[in-house]
Amino acid sequence: MGSVTKQYSADFYVITRKAPMHYPTAKANATEQKDYRKALRNNMTAAEATLWRALKGRGAGGMKFRRQQGIGPYILDFYCPGYRLGIELDGASHDYKYEYDEQRTEYLRQQGIRVLRFSNQQVFTSMQGVLAEIVRAANEVTDPTPNPSP
Repeated sequence: MGSVTKQYSADFYVITRKAPMHYPTAKANATEQKDYRKALRNNMTAAEATLWRALKGRGAGGMKFRRQQGIGPYILDFYCPGYRLGIELDGASHDYKYEYDEQRTEYLRQQGIRVLRFSNQQVFTSMQGVLAEIVRAANEVTDPTPNPSP
């Protein structure tokens, strides 16, 4: 486990260890998804735009995030390849899609990607808590290998 040091304020922490090596996953950013991913980036929800402002420029513990990253047949709202960490915001578009979300999360887990889910409400009312949870999850990454040996 990596160490954590305090920076800025008592509510925000930074990762002080190097990110684990990135292992290849299923085809990322498939060409056939390119236009759709671009449209998603250009038409972010208010919650996505708010979280992106906090994440971009290594704003969450020094981690580099991408937005609307394709992994296999799915597109993650945000993805940090160094920690194999995906972030999904659940708003109106996720209502009644529980089975689909579970299938997608399982697929990503099989690729060695941990998915964190936050509600739009959490982003708007508790940004520091959301960022702290993201950093905490990254600090838990010990082996990014998709299928570790028993």
